[in-house]
Amino acid sequence: MNVLKLGIPKGSLEKATIELFEKSGWKIKLSSRNYFPEIDDPELSCSICRPQEMSRYIERGVLDAGITGLDWTLENESQVVVVADLVYSKVSRKPTRWVIAVPGDSEIKTVADLRGKKISTELVNYTKKFFAQQGIEVEIEFSWGATEAKVVSKLADAIVEVTETESTIRAHGLKVIHEMLRSNTQFIANREAWADPWKREKIENIAVLLQGALRADNIVGLKMNISKENLEAVIALLPSMNAPTVAHLYQKEWYSVETVISEHEVRDLVPRLIKSGAEGIIEYSLNKVI
Repeated sequence: MNVLKLGIPKGSLEKATIELFEKSGWKIKLSSRNYFPEIDDPELSCSICRPQEMSRYIERGVLDAGITGLDWTLENESQVVVVADLVYSKVSRKPTRWVIAVPGDSEIKTVADLRGKKISTELVNYTKKFFAQQGIEVEIEFSWGATEAKVVSKLADAIVEVTETESTIRAHGLKVIHEMLRSNTQFIANREAWADPWKREKIENIAVLLQGALRADNIVGLKMNISKENLEAVIALLPSMNAPTVAHLYQKEWYSVETVISEHEVRDLVPRLIKSGAEGIIEYSLNKVI
């Protein structure tokens, strides 16, 4: 039997990834002491590894495909196939940002002011490239974590750190002087696996369902009954991805109307639908929109 080797990211993306796969149709069962979780698909085998290392393992063929951030693929200079962008995170579902930050009272205002300074970061290779392209000589040190503290304790003049809301950076009394890179989660594949017809089809099928599950996030279905005389008025109120579905009810001058809308629109829309004559309104969640 053909089997695709799939990488699941460990750490902050782990829970969101497993939830996304479950919504897409695959159940992944984790064990706290096992780096090879079970999955209910005999054509898949899973391995847990750090996002920072994922693209290297995929490039070497240890894994056929997996999920990691664009930032770590760039950091490792990995030659892989980007199958799909998967913009999701625990906080905001927005891309993360790698920023340059300095103490709030620092005289450093611009990237050019960092010439000759020491910078602490986990994203060493990409940061070196960035400053080389700017023609600015700096000293870059690898940070094993707690990067914000390096500046606070005077171990570095600046940091390059990943953030979504900047709340942690501000909490340490730092200020952002430059956004260096925007990164999002990606589904990537090994080039040889991509060239294999069976593996490529399996990878593409996974990508379609993952993206479908993401599109369904914060989208719901609405279904209602409407009399013939109120139909046009109600239809005019309905936002829709395309046109709403309208079906004639058996032996009645009534219609069943179904549409898909953003979840945040429901609270304002439903009272207006009722006033316009809609009855039997049902709201239901969606797993995938493809």
